Amino acid sequence: MMRRRETVVLERPVRVERIPDGMPMDLPVGTAGQITQALGSSFTLVVGGQLVRLKGADGDAIGKEPPAPPQVPDNVRPEDLRDIVWQTLKTCYDPEIPVDIVELGLVYVCDVLPVAGGEYRVSIKMTLTAPGCGMGEILAAEVADKVLALPHVAEVNVDMVFDPPWDRSRMSEAAQLALGL
Repeated sequence: MMRRRETVVLERPVRVERIPDGMPMDLPVGTAGQITQALGSSFTLVVGGQLVRLKGADGDAIGKEPPAPPQVPDNVRPEDLRDIVWQTLKTCYDPEIPVDIVELGLVYVCDVLPVAGGEYRVSIKMTLTAPGCGMGEILAAEVADKVLALPHVAEVNVDMVFDPPWDRSRMSEAAQLALGL
């Protein structure tokens, strides 16, 4: 099976995060790169031999549109919103692994609790495949941003935890198959 990388050229200046340390980098208009992963709503690019992550909100810089957020009914129940939050978490990907964070087993807890006025607070406990991963804060911020963008979510708390430590046994069967394990 032959796979091709899509070549792109930045149509506007954009800030990206360097992989694997998460350091921000500013790329000027006209910078060429190749998309190596376009999953969820972010893009992993190779630019000048360096892997970088481009936020979906900046997809227009490479001529791409992020997916629309899920619709949430006005009279949503906590259990229904919890399902929507889990579906939203499945749009978050490790920038180096083509499997979402739910299938990787990185999300340990997802609680949806009512606050006031039909609004909800979402509490998430998650981990990383490796405690020293430089993309951890960026991944946690993506989770918080996507969940907070859902209608009726007033507050999001994402705690990064390392006990119990993550291991391959936490991965779903689908994730293991996708990674050839």
